[in-house]
Amino acid sequence: MTAASTGGKAGKGGDTGRGTAPLIELSGYGFQYRAQSAPTLHDIDLAVHRGEKIAIVGPSGSGKSTLVNVLNGLIPHHHRGTSTGTVRVLGRDPAAVPLVETAAVVGTVLQDTGSQFVALTVGEDIAFSLENQQVDPSEMPARIARAAQLAGIEDRLTDSSQDLSGGQKQRVAIAGVLVDDVEVLLLDEPLANLDPATGRAAVELLDTLHCDHGATIVLVEHRLEDVLHRDVDRIVLMADGRIVLDAPPDQVLASGALEEHGIRPPLHVTALAYAGVPVTASQHPSRSADIALTAEQITAVQDWVAAAPVAGEAPADEEAPADGEVLARGAVRSEASGTAARTALDLDAVSCDLPVGPDRRRTVLEGISAAVRPGEMLGVLGSNGAGKSTLARVIAGFEEITGGRLRIGGVDAAGWSLAEHGERVGFVLQDPGQMLSRPQVSDEIALGLRARGVDEVEIARRIAAVLEICGLSPFRSWPLAALSHGQRKRVTIAAVLALEPEVLILDEPTAGQDFAHYTEFMDFLRGLHAAGTTVVLITHDMHLAVEYTDRVLVLSEGRLLADDDPARVLTDPALTARADLVVTGLYDLARRCGISDPHTLVRRFVAADRERRGARR
Repeated sequence: MTAASTGGKAGKGGDTGRGTAPLIELSGYGFQYRAQSAPTLHDIDLAVHRGEKIAIVGPSGSGKSTLVNVLNGLIPHHHRGTSTGTVRVLGRDPAAVPLVETAAVVGTVLQDTGSQFVALTVGEDIAFSLENQQVDPSEMPARIARAAQLAGIEDRLTDSSQDLSGGQKQRVAIAGVLVDDVEVLLLDEPLANLDPATGRAAVELLDTLHCDHGATIVLVEHRLEDVLHRDVDRIVLMADGRIVLDAPPDQVLASGALEEHGIRPPLHVTALAYAGVPVTASQHPSRSADIALTAEQITAVQDWVAAAPVAGEAPADEEAPADGEVLARGAVRSEASGTAARTALDLDAVSCDLPVGPDRRRTVLEGISAAVRPGEMLGVLGSNGAGKSTLARVIAGFEEITGGRLRIGGVDAAGWSLAEHGERVGFVLQDPGQMLSRPQVSDEIALGLRARGVDEVEIARRIAAVLEICGLSPFRSWPLAALSHGQRKRVTIAAVLALEPEVLILDEPTAGQDFAHYTEFMDFLRGLHAAGTTVVLITHDMHLAVEYTDRVLVLSEGRLLADDDPARVLTDPALTARADLVVTGLYDLARRCGISDPHTLVRRFVAADRERRGARR
């Protein structure tokens, strides 16, 4: 498929400026890093016009991050290499002007927004760029106030940026570039670390900036279904360092090009394809609530769901015991004790208070009761700040419980040292920067093994195995600094897997990863848990919960709201609203096709998706 710059409709209140010169234009552009033997970008033709909103998608290694660095001028000023063709930002070659001049035109918001904070308060962080440019101090308050208002963070100017939620940090980072009155807002994976509801709010904020204030937006993101919660003008699909398609969303979704290049389309689009009635561009398929379904498609979906029972349907909920303990479906109960006879994890009314000042503590977990079977794969869902990561830290021994009891492998963990927890529980943190300390990939994986006294032959065997499992074999000798955020995340997972824990806890394991690596890694985890390893997934990813777990815990404000089949949870609008989650597009599809229990369509979809993945292996 060849590249085509067809463009799309202008946003409400926006002006795509198609009759004027592009703000950004690349023609026949290629780039090869100094340390690489082959180019990363090939023959890129791309034009960004004033008032456009463009989504750039592609698998890891497709060149998206390199293209971002070209657009914002970090190439060639920070990342050295050889370029071909031409690139112009407001008519000027970024190589010929200071980086600060390009930054004043193209404002960049990184995936890790915390890395952009340098000051003590929100207001000072927003002002940082102005101070660097030696803007007259008398002008700063008005510009800071305007940027904060545009980003919806004006009520937090005196707060510490580091104390904000993920969504609020995202708004501060956006305000920090809007304060320069930039022409183009460039966002690199802005939704990766946000819960579904907060991610949707971020998409709505960008839409407001685009439609009401005429902002030109270029958005690089894996979570395409969330991006399409609001209109975009074009989707640019990259693969192998090239642009393979540049077209309006409806055309891209109907083309099959996303699937061909390992990008997950919205779930309702995939479900219609599984039912044998794929979408067309004329149906406007971007959003499940808006797609113009045909009578043939509605009937086909109904027949597809009814065609055969979904194998592996979870049994009905067991009656809760009198003491209120929540047990996993199928857990073996002891008649004498009334608790699980053998559990990997058993939480009995666990609470945790954390300090928030010299003389003050805050309850982060309150009365959490659940039991996890050996070999189970459990999802833990909830919004940013719901207590998910704190629950993981309690199980791993990083935080002490202040009420209740925690048993690991049937043994009371009270009084265990951190090292004793580490012998049984492996914990992969959300931010890879908090776990990585060695210069090279193999050295990082070997670090924990050497600390435990494992011999070098066994270390070499385990390193090779986990590198292959995590898709990192080509990078075994790479410096960690040269890896992408997603690749560094996989290094942390590999380092923990090498220690062979009984219980593996992963905090947002797929954040920032493309669908191909996501699927490969999650299929590995499914095999790992089937072989006996207990896996607990702390996640914002609704797709992951539905497709890879048979049970989820839903937390909100430190309390357990639900312990149930994820397909039921994520088709319950009332529950998802309470937990700051969102129902998937499959819920809308079921409702619009007259399927009374949306759970049945979700289960049918999961079975079909697993079957397709199995057939491809």
